[in-house]
Amino acid sequence: MMRRFAPLRLAAFSTLAALVAAPATSALAMEPAVADALSGLQSRWAAIRYDLPEDQREDAYAALAERAERAVAAHPDAAALHAWAGIVRSTQAGARGGLAALSLVKQARESLETALSLDPLALDGAAYTSLGALYYRVPGWPVSFGDDERAERYLQRGLAVSPDGLDSLYFWGDYLHEQGRDREARQALRHALEASPRPGRERADAGRRAEVRALLDTLDD
Repeated sequence: MMRRFAPLRLAAFSTLAALVAAPATSALAMEPAVADALSGLQSRWAAIRYDLPEDQREDAYAALAERAERAVAAHPDAAALHAWAGIVRSTQAGARGGLAALSLVKQARESLETALSLDPLALDGAAYTSLGALYYRVPGWPVSFGDDERAERYLQRGLAVSPDGLDSLYFWGDYLHEQGRDREARQALRHALEASPRPGRERADAGRRAEVRALLDTLDD
């Protein structure tokens, strides 16, 4: 059976205690051109995911992925842009679905791994969270690289960097639900609803909170 593909907002995806104390890379610390490119990718991603009709999303994600690749080419050392290139590709895979999405999730994994090699703390460990989501949502061997143990390791590293983050907690809760650990999933998801707002990410926050509530409603049935 094919696992479901889904976006990561992103995410995604820090290491353990040693990294928790280190400051995460923020948009304020980026070069202006990188920060502008990142903001554009994030805003467009949220508009596609939460505002566009479902039948229009795949083409829109494909165009956004090309935009992300151009941004990466212009700023190859920017971990945040590599992370978002991976997030966009993984979400495009979710919109496409089925075996046709497998090449996209491989591209997404490569981008996220590159982001980790450059700066594992970029964007509060978003690459860790996004990689974790990929590993539990794609099929396992021999179809693809899905692996629940790796998924859990990456998701926990994302939580180590962002223990109160909306995305890190949402994907951890979703993973726990997939594993049949619904009591723990409820705790994570309720914690997610307490996450602080992210300036400039209002649309993404609203959409993600709605997803958290929808999953909680399923668990409480």
